[in-house]
Amino acid sequence: MSLRSDIHGALLHARWRRALHNQRRLVAGIAVGCALIVAAVIASGVWLFASIRTGLPGKDAIGRMGTMAEATLIYDAQDKLAFTIYNEQRIDVPLSAVSPHLIRAIIAVEDQRFYNHHGFDLIRIASAALTNVRRGRAAQGGSTITQQLARQSFLTTDKTLRRKLQELILAERIEVLYPKAQILELYLNKVYFGDGLYGVEAASRGYFGKHASELSLSEAALLAGLVKSPSAYAPTTNLDRAIGRRNVVLQAMLDSGAINRPDWQKAHTAHVVLRDSLRGGDLRGRYFQEQLRQELVDRFGWMQVYQGGLRVFSTIDMAAQDSAEAAVAQSLKALDDRRSALAARLKRAVTNNTDDEPLQAALVAMDPRTGDVRAMVGGRDFAQSRFNRAVQARRQPGSAFKPFVYAAALEAGYTPATVLDHLNDQIETPQGNWAPEDEHSTAESMSLRTALRTSSNRAAVRLLQQVGIPQTVQYAKTMGVGDVPSVPSLALGSGEVTLQSLTAAYAAFANHGLVPRPTLIRRVEDTSGHVLYTNEPSPVRAISDTTAYLMSTMLADVINAGTGAGARRAGFTLPAAGKTGTTNDFNDAWFVGYTPALVAGVWVGFDQPHTILPNGFAAEVAVPMWARFMKAATHGDKPQWLLMPPDITIVNVCRLSGKLATSACEHLDVVDGRIEHQPAVYGEYFARGTEPTSYCDLHSSRGVIGVLASIFRSEPPPPPRPVEKAPAAQPVVDNAPPPASALPAEEPPKPKRGFWSRLFGKSKADQH
Repeated sequence: MSLRSDIHGALLHARWRRALHNQRRLVAGIAVGCALIVAAVIASGVWLFASIRTGLPGKDAIGRMGTMAEATLIYDAQDKLAFTIYNEQRIDVPLSAVSPHLIRAIIAVEDQRFYNHHGFDLIRIASAALTNVRRGRAAQGGSTITQQLARQSFLTTDKTLRRKLQELILAERIEVLYPKAQILELYLNKVYFGDGLYGVEAASRGYFGKHASELSLSEAALLAGLVKSPSAYAPTTNLDRAIGRRNVVLQAMLDSGAINRPDWQKAHTAHVVLRDSLRGGDLRGRYFQEQLRQELVDRFGWMQVYQGGLRVFSTIDMAAQDSAEAAVAQSLKALDDRRSALAARLKRAVTNNTDDEPLQAALVAMDPRTGDVRAMVGGRDFAQSRFNRAVQARRQPGSAFKPFVYAAALEAGYTPATVLDHLNDQIETPQGNWAPEDEHSTAESMSLRTALRTSSNRAAVRLLQQVGIPQTVQYAKTMGVGDVPSVPSLALGSGEVTLQSLTAAYAAFANHGLVPRPTLIRRVEDTSGHVLYTNEPSPVRAISDTTAYLMSTMLADVINAGTGAGARRAGFTLPAAGKTGTTNDFNDAWFVGYTPALVAGVWVGFDQPHTILPNGFAAEVAVPMWARFMKAATHGDKPQWLLMPPDITIVNVCRLSGKLATSACEHLDVVDGRIEHQPAVYGEYFARGTEPTSYCDLHSSRGVIGVLASIFRSEPPPPPRPVEKAPAAQPVVDNAPPPASALPAEEPPKPKRGFWSRLFGKSKADQH
């Protein structure tokens, strides 16, 4: 019994020991398993944490968070904002330049405990989570302003746990590196407000036409409400929805104590008035904008122009630009109507198979003293064609080139009274003899002044032959009209020029012989106000001051009584000078003219050259456009003319011989092409030392020979008022009348055709 008990006990003990051993092994296994699980969890946590941190910006990158893409601002000639160039429409401003209303509104609706947390708000997160669980959807967000700044600066908008954890980490880092005020400033400059507007300053200007510092409470609440969903609440998209969201913000401000009830009531019922002062100019001056943009990119690079926030002080005068665009549009419509009426009358197309091509025009205006471009139109519609015909198109200028031939002659010692003879003789060329045609006269001789006023082709070619083609070509190059052919037809504008270069060349006549360099940029600054570029005028001396003045007196005759007289009939009365140009087959029409303060050139034609209108001289096609623009652009200007150089003298000469007048000349009438009687004696301008020294030998008597001489040597009509004294240095007084030589030409009465007129015929009025 005892032995059995012992054996049983031993067996029980062995079983117990075996069970205890198994238990220990199980516990050990469990412990090892738990350890492995804990290790795996820890490893997973470490891996997850490392994964979340991977790719996050470091301290240096967060320190550069304030560097944002910022719009380049373009200011006009009066330093007013005209338009912008941008990748993101943003204008950086300090917190001190933001309305306190907007700061309180943003904090009230986006982050009421902004000043009490360190990057993230656990209370806000918990509240948002409970709200979302109750509603079964993501109805409320828990991101603080700092978290939003982190997301906008460095993260995507993906709604994942990983991105949310990254946002929390970055928010804490930002709070360590930046004070609250700077965080708020960065946020307000970075946040998107819809309609392409980034930051509070761009949004304030783009929606309300005012600076962020000037916002009312109602306007500030509306902007603050856009942050939640800029596209949905933008007032330009849905004003009613924007107002509803504004009222939500106002209620949040009232509940948080940011405003009192009277202010809430006033803002809650305020009427919303939208006005875009930031991008309104973007639709004006599109050709100027594009030319300016290209020059900026060439100088500073794409990145700095589109994202660097440059401050560009341009030369554009927005009032002049508006006048230019209106003049081009009105003139093209008038010409289109004329073409349509002619086509209907003839019951056929006016031109060839290019009828579907729209008629184009270009205009450029600049300050003749500096070359600052005040207005530029490169075509009838920028949206349809960005090709800038004011700068890029090269066309033949026709008679608009003639002033350079005359300037070369004056530089060579000729005078306005110099008489050109043998005008009907043919010119020898390698292709054979050539005789240029004149529409207005077949006179055998005429003075330089008369020849330029009437745009005589024969006189211009004869003068070119006498002065010399090489010398004239050199003067043309110096004046900036480009490479021109060394042929006799050069005098008639057979070379090709751009409208801008031709206009700048004419500026030399108003700028004492100095050709200005056309410029669109006065100064460029960076966002800190440091000057990056300043334009330094660099005019080129092309002709003497004396020659420039003499040319201006001759070109003034063109406007007063010559081919440009249509400007006077259109009501433009300021002292001015200029020249028309019409090319073969009436393919191009030009007019370039100037006052002492403004030079403007216009061109009309088709991109693929063909006839504008039958007999479409520049006097009818281009001059009206120039007059429309100049009347508006110079409205209110005083009637001043150029100062006469000290080496200019005025001498009475005979209109027919160009020599000193005698008493016989004083009593002789000249019968011109319009059968108008004018005295043969007038006061002419001369460079001192070039005035004539011999007396007229044509009018020794008043007999039949003298009368016949006056008829057979008749010239096209002289100015309606003889130049007896310099039209310069007028007193600056209100409503002062323009100088006599610059008054509108009066149409002479048409006399009955008598014996002599029937015998010798009547010349056509010059229309070149």
